Amino acid sequence: MQFTCNKNDMCNAITHVSKAVSVKSTLPVLEGICIHTQENKITLTGYNLEIGIKTSIPATCDTESVFILNARLFGEMTRRMPNEEITFELDKDFNAMLSSGNTRYRLSAISADDFPELPVVESTAKISVPQQVLKTMIQESSFAASAKEDQPILTGELFEAKDGVFFIVAMDRYRLALRQESLQNMEDFHFVVPKKALEELISLLKDDADATCEFFTNGRHIVFCVNGFELFARLLEGKFHNFRTSIPVDSKTTVVLNKRDIIACAERCSLLISEKNKSAMRCVFAEDFIEISCETPIGSVRDRIPAENFGENLTIGFSNKFLLDALKSCRCDKIRFQMSGSNKVIKITPVDDESFIYLIMPTQLKN
Repeated sequence: MQFTCNKNDMCNAITHVSKAVSVKSTLPVLEGICIHTQENKITLTGYNLEIGIKTSIPATCDTESVFILNARLFGEMTRRMPNEEITFELDKDFNAMLSSGNTRYRLSAISADDFPELPVVESTAKISVPQQVLKTMIQESSFAASAKEDQPILTGELFEAKDGVFFIVAMDRYRLALRQESLQNMEDFHFVVPKKALEELISLLKDDADATCEFFTNGRHIVFCVNGFELFARLLEGKFHNFRTSIPVDSKTTVVLNKRDIIACAERCSLLISEKNKSAMRCVFAEDFIEISCETPIGSVRDRIPAENFGENLTIGFSNKFLLDALKSCRCDKIRFQMSGSNKVIKITPVDDESFIYLIMPTQLKN
């Protein structure tokens, strides 16, 4: 078997497909990329039993064949080839020869007999979302997904459409992040996608306002089709918390401030806070300023930034990490804090709308 293809096409395919390959597995085939040669194309597949990524690139092939190559070595060898055209040969003993110009590599291939098949996902209802919108929604919410496995459903993000509004929601025990966009002609749906799959999806999505991403599900698996790639993932099972019941509908204190000002304060506090030296940020919301302070065994800091307070004065404690995660994810310059007491959840939104809503549980302050 022999085929010839473009080096850049192959490198791009390997880069993305490799992200679904196991780094270390008891099954050697899961550490490789499955290559299927056909008459005028090559299909590359990576699958670690949780996430699968598949794509095809144009090529000139002399016969159909299926085999596995080690993803890391295959990628490095291809990337280091000197010319734009690469030729691959596979002999009857499963020795793969990679050649370009005067460079020639030999790499042992593996039979594809034990390579698991990707799940078959049949659905007539394909959902289409602009790539730029989907990428932004995931980036501005994924930080709140739980890293702990004791509640698997919270390690993913809720995808929900209701009455023409598309929601992506992530949460753990201490915070919640919601992004919403009004999208026309979208049927209602509700499912939870693993965060790991969405991290790989982010790398495939473009910041192109005209490009779209299609996805569809059979209730157990989901497939994202984007820029010539297909990403497969198993949906998380279980009941996701009804996020609407967690969002406060009113507040006693509403504060408008510049996002960069409070990020700078939180980062200054971070110099004193660590796993060994834990402390909350003490925030005093006054009429036209916020006073922020922090004290640990190694030192203290006190700061003040301008703000507009439209309610009662309030003192409340924040986790600097949770606050920074939220503020660094949103893309607006001015934000709004809404609070109803020192022990009630803090609601963070843009000033003009609620395209994103972040909820953070307060941290108890020491007297």
